[in-house]
Amino acid sequence: MKVALAETELFAGVDEGELVALLQGVRAISRHYPAGARILGEGEAVSSFGLLLSGRAQAVKGDAQGRSVILALLKPGDAIGILLAARPGRPSPVTVRVTERAEVLHLPFEGLIAGCKRGCPGADRLLRNYVGIAAEKGLLLHERIDCLLRPTVREKVLAYLRRETERAGRSAVTLPLDRAAMADYLHVERSALSRELSRMRRDGLIDFCKNRFELLEAEEGDDPLFYI
Repeated sequence: MKVALAETELFAGVDEGELVALLQGVRAISRHYPAGARILGEGEAVSSFGLLLSGRAQAVKGDAQGRSVILALLKPGDAIGILLAARPGRPSPVTVRVTERAEVLHLPFEGLIAGCKRGCPGADRLLRNYVGIAAEKGLLLHERIDCLLRPTVREKVLAYLRRETERAGRSAVTLPLDRAAMADYLHVERSALSRELSRMRRDGLIDFCKNRFELLEAEEGDDPLFYI
């Protein structure tokens, strides 16, 4: 399903009648990617940011053992390369790979700045949204680090599920991950994850069926780490 620009956080508040002129003014380009394609490669210089219009993608980074660690799961409406685009020439620390056929709207950062200087309708609103999303990305990175720094598999699972259920506003959620991807995301061995999930269900902490999880009870001492 393709998301409408006006429904995304990046274009929130932009008048629909201004969209065509705005996209032309900031030199936006739409591109399609098949599953498995790379939107952004680790080590590549970045000068534009993207908006995932359809499909799914993952931001991944290789570790010292040659494994790919999933840093972020991207869905329609999510931004790509927001933090990097404002630092032209800086190499990307991650790879963004398509997991489900996708369409991405690419927007040059310098095109956005130029559009604001020219008074392009909607450009100021777009820039304000960009800054807000950049700030939110920073907070999400703190959440991700919080999850990875948990010392045990159980604590990683609880931190992840608590975050997802709080975001959904209910105790049961369907995760966009199979067991292998969930293990990669939590940076644990798949067999260790499967064993711990079974123990957690036995202990009455969670219930699950495939990728649908319900958080029944959280252990004490599982408050998120504090970041300034």
